[in-house]
Amino acid sequence: MAQEFAYPDTAAKTAAADHEEFQPEKMSLSMGPSHPSTHGVLRLQLELDGEVVTKAEPVIGYLHRGDEKIAENMTYNQFVPYTDRLDYLAPLANNMAYAIAVEKLAKLEVPPRCQAIRVITAELARISSHLLGLGAFGIDTGAWTVFMYTFEEREKLYRLFEELTGARFTTSYTRIGGVARDVPEGWTDRVNAFCDQFLPILDEILALLTRNKIFMDRTAGVGVISKEDAIAYGLTGPNLRGSGVPLDLRKDCPYSGYEQYEFDVPVGANGDSYDRYLVRGEEMKQAVRIVKQAIKTLPGGAWYAEDARRIFAPPKDKILTSMEELIQNFMLVTEGPQMPAGEVYFEAENPKGALGFYVVSKGGGVPWRLKIRAPSFCNLSILPKVCVGTMVSDVVAILGSLDFVMGECDR
Repeated sequence: MAQEFAYPDTAAKTAAADHEEFQPEKMSLSMGPSHPSTHGVLRLQLELDGEVVTKAEPVIGYLHRGDEKIAENMTYNQFVPYTDRLDYLAPLANNMAYAIAVEKLAKLEVPPRCQAIRVITAELARISSHLLGLGAFGIDTGAWTVFMYTFEEREKLYRLFEELTGARFTTSYTRIGGVARDVPEGWTDRVNAFCDQFLPILDEILALLTRNKIFMDRTAGVGVISKEDAIAYGLTGPNLRGSGVPLDLRKDCPYSGYEQYEFDVPVGANGDSYDRYLVRGEEMKQAVRIVKQAIKTLPGGAWYAEDARRIFAPPKDKILTSMEELIQNFMLVTEGPQMPAGEVYFEAENPKGALGFYVVSKGGGVPWRLKIRAPSFCNLSILPKVCVGTMVSDVVAILGSLDFVMGECDR
């Protein structure tokens, strides 16, 4: 009888097959793109082992508008309203970052009053953005009352924005070389009044969550991002500072006169979702502090650069009465402000993080290339790492703590 031959690894293969037979089957689940907990049209392709996430892949592009390519076919002034649609929760801050980038290209210095007005509007936009992020984060973790409080305060801010810019949402207020118009009479007093009544309400809002047992269970120790990972993945803004990195462009690379104001940069200790919440809460208090200082020291003078006539449209009354001003306005509208050849990069500390504009010019009224460094895009890059090993319900809390907006992510 012939001896039966067995391959050496047959026993190992049989054992492996038996082992795989008893392994649970993993499930693939799409969270989004139209899911109430994804803060916009983000899709997360999850791989689940029961309730535990074993793989998380963000799928973006559902809101893509092609802003960067559009910029190549528009004059520098015409692109200002498109910046509103990036982080559409803080359009005043987006306008400011873009305008400063182009002003650096044109080697243009705006007057102190304009800088102070920009700081006031940017910090009010930071408060507005953080309020929405906090309210949505509260809903994600089951706290409905917080949402009602935060949106009431945002409504007060929107009234101030409308009084200043004529629009509530897409403001298009900042201009290259200045702002669209000076602040109306009494507006700064109303901003001061808002700040005075807002601080006690903010304390009340934060008191609903800071020592709330359910909220702490949902966020403390969840979505931990180490200091090293936060830097390696390019996180900026509150998400980076929540991991203990005290980087704030307003302090480290001051612009628009931020070096004149006293404020603190809050940082987290553990890098979890709870720390990111605490950082944003404190940032709103510091934003109020900056606004009150800027209003107190608001200088007089022009609200646009006097030597920006080659960029800034003349006043309407002069256009209607002066041939030279009419011709200048016609050239600005048809050909755009004439910029020198060169390239420049500028990034500002926006509510979501560092918003950067890289502008390449070959001369003329239209940029040859414009690249936007969107903080939400970079902040989302860490999702595949931070979500693995968490529960499905924790993914919702992590998304809320990152506080991204898809308008600037997809661009």
